[in-house]
Amino acid sequence: MCRQPLSQRYGSPDGRLATVQCPLVAALVLPRRFRAVLFDMDGLLLDSEPLWIGAEAELLERHGDRLTEADREVSHGRALRDSASAYSKRLGGIDPALIEVELLELMRARYLAGAPLHRGAAELVQALVGRVRLGVATSTPTLLAELALRGAGLLDAFEIVASGSDLGAGKPDPTVFLEGCRLLSTDPERAIAFEDSPVGVRAASAAGLFVVGVPDRPGVAPALIAAGADLLIDSLEDVVVEAA
Repeated sequence: MCRQPLSQRYGSPDGRLATVQCPLVAALVLPRRFRAVLFDMDGLLLDSEPLWIGAEAELLERHGDRLTEADREVSHGRALRDSASAYSKRLGGIDPALIEVELLELMRARYLAGAPLHRGAAELVQALVGRVRLGVATSTPTLLAELALRGAGLLDAFEIVASGSDLGAGKPDPTVFLEGCRLLSTDPERAIAFEDSPVGVRAASAAGLFVVGVPDRPGVAPALIAAGADLLIDSLEDVVVEAA
């Protein structure tokens, strides 16, 4: 398999995206040697990063502050507890647990309203059902993640949902991927992870999985490569499921 990025997107000076194609492969084919697939959720399966940005912006505005671009980068892919701790310091030492509860309530309302799927997500997941063990490895608390996946019509396709927040070890700690593999009874070397954030890529790579980066925003591709992604694709539509 090609160990270079299948497709890297780089921002050009005029703001457009330039794409560099790996000449060795046209698509990522599954399942091949893999026995389990672990998907990140926010920003990967679900186009929910704008929902998180909106929730965090509303949280800070309630307390007389505002969300910055730096905040967006720091919180990208991280556990809710970590974000709550950072915002607690910003907001004069408010109890992080209270910040976390407030942010959970804001996101619950948004998930109930519906989080859109990224292109190719539903089709890929359904095509893999029965072919490999399927799970979600997310930084979002389990109850909230299950709410979001149920609303998107995907929850029943997954055998397990592992949450770094519930495990007390958010990404880039590898615990959530190690736990996901344990629950799926699969050695990490026989598992593949799909991630959109650098912290998620680092977590999956440290756990020993083959890691596919799927950039969810312009300019993030180099960071995914630097974090240890084995392969980059433009979207989940670039994955082909071979015939049984």
